[in-house]
Amino acid sequence: MAKPFLSLTGRLATQPDTLLFAQMRLIKDSTEFWSGLLASGISNKPLSVVEPEPGDGRFRDQAWDEVMAFNVIKQAYLLSNRWIMDTLDDVRGMDDHTRRKLKFFTGQMTDALAPSNFILSNPEVLQATIRTRGRNLLRGLANLLRDLDEGAGPMPFRMSDPDAFTVGENLANTPGDVIYQNELMQLIQYKPTTDTVHRRPLLVIPPWINKYYILDLGEKKSFIRYWVEQGHTVFVVSWVNPGPELADKSFEDYMLEGPIAAMNAIEETTGERELNTVGYCIGGTLLGCTLAWMAARGDDRVKSATFLNCLMDFSDVGDLEVFIDEDAINKLEKVMNKQGYLDGASMATAFNMLRAKSLIWSFFVNNYLMGRDSAPFDLLYWNADATRMPAAMHSFYLRNMYLNNRMREPGAIELAGTPIDLGKVKIPTYFASAIEDHIAPWTSCYKGSRNLGGPVRFVLGGSGHIAGIINPPEKKKYGYRLNDDNDPDPEVWLRGAKQSEGSWWPDWVAWAEQFGGGKVPARTVEDGELPVIEPAPGAYVRNEPAPPTPVRQKRRVSPRKNSAPRKRATAETKVTH
Repeated sequence: MAKPFLSLTGRLATQPDTLLFAQMRLIKDSTEFWSGLLASGISNKPLSVVEPEPGDGRFRDQAWDEVMAFNVIKQAYLLSNRWIMDTLDDVRGMDDHTRRKLKFFTGQMTDALAPSNFILSNPEVLQATIRTRGRNLLRGLANLLRDLDEGAGPMPFRMSDPDAFTVGENLANTPGDVIYQNELMQLIQYKPTTDTVHRRPLLVIPPWINKYYILDLGEKKSFIRYWVEQGHTVFVVSWVNPGPELADKSFEDYMLEGPIAAMNAIEETTGERELNTVGYCIGGTLLGCTLAWMAARGDDRVKSATFLNCLMDFSDVGDLEVFIDEDAINKLEKVMNKQGYLDGASMATAFNMLRAKSLIWSFFVNNYLMGRDSAPFDLLYWNADATRMPAAMHSFYLRNMYLNNRMREPGAIELAGTPIDLGKVKIPTYFASAIEDHIAPWTSCYKGSRNLGGPVRFVLGGSGHIAGIINPPEKKKYGYRLNDDNDPDPEVWLRGAKQSEGSWWPDWVAWAEQFGGGKVPARTVEDGELPVIEPAPGAYVRNEPAPPTPVRQKRRVSPRKNSAPRKRATAETKVTH
């Protein structure tokens, strides 16, 4: 934070006109405020000089408008906040990155100083204190002491009831089995629920930031269960939560021991060489690199790919940009090299800061001022189940993707001795993004989709990074936009897009149907060549040591009707690393 604020100080010292203009605007705003307050007193209507931003839930209580004292406090805060941000915009000579950092960190401070965060200036907290005779504050203090005792990292507060969910019971509970594992992942095969399935299996590459079960949030929200019910033989990678022993694992290790190893295992257990793929967030970025690597080697096993909120063009990464520059990465690398990984709490803190009003201060008020227990919320439980990232992999990812945006440049990235070029990926792809995504902005996802060389179907859902993807049809929420004209400008595409109601999941089903390769009798784990290691969701998602891999028994399996002949992975598809 020091450098951008020193830069601001230096600029203001040489721009007296900027300070003068800021003072004039402050006088104008103050005059408007006091005249509005006088008019409000006469008309007996709330003062309304400035309004909160859409979605700002800090001032929802009616007392912020109906009680003059709180109405004045609210308006003074919002007006001051606007004046500060406008002044930062007026300073000349700063590059966009420095200005964005300034506004971001200034916003963190003004969010912390909001009147809603203090007992005496929050009407809802005051009412609760009077009503309970202060018991809410005693309970809040108990919550704070508990969280400080149990928590780790700079923000230890609970966002969800930790006792309300158990992985494998009411989360990650779609029936399946772990059939393959290595140092970085376990591969889960899910049990079929239909009599026939698509011939080509479906391999899902989730992000390794947090756990894979964002795609399996119980029966009513499970995308994995939905895929199974649509007749897909679903295989999902469950990434390990790495410790210092995996510090040297690289991005190409994640490729070779992740999707490539999974493809080999799927071919070995099912006998099917061809398959379809899905990648979510950073898992989609890895999938894009993998497909380009395979294309460069003439490997044509993958017949379609689906990318969910996935960046392959990092020219605009939203507010995450404030954490990405040479100085920040150097400091981060020193920490990672010392402990061997980036701690999950650090990553969670960064993501929470992007939405501080809703993901930090709302819980501060609820847990510690109102004295309430956190409500059960599966999404926030998953969000708190953070994972670490190996130092070598994360450094490569930050420098090559976020800092230098090399993924879009043909041959700029080399993986396992092979330069990659996204333009050589000719297979059909489906991109699903969310219009309010603050982690993978949809405009950047759209630009990244155009780096691929094959036909692209781009769908823009509602809501944000998670809710825009985990949107079951039964909920009938958010809607989605489609436009068959893939104009190079995402804003032009948006203006011409047609709005549809409900979830985009059925649209994906119809698109994926054409790449299924026909129908075959449903596959079970028992039919496969690879033995069951343990039931899903497996040890890695529980942060437990993996059980030993059973010794495989040689057996002959009769080919299924309408199934391609079973064959072993060849030297072209096996990778020894």
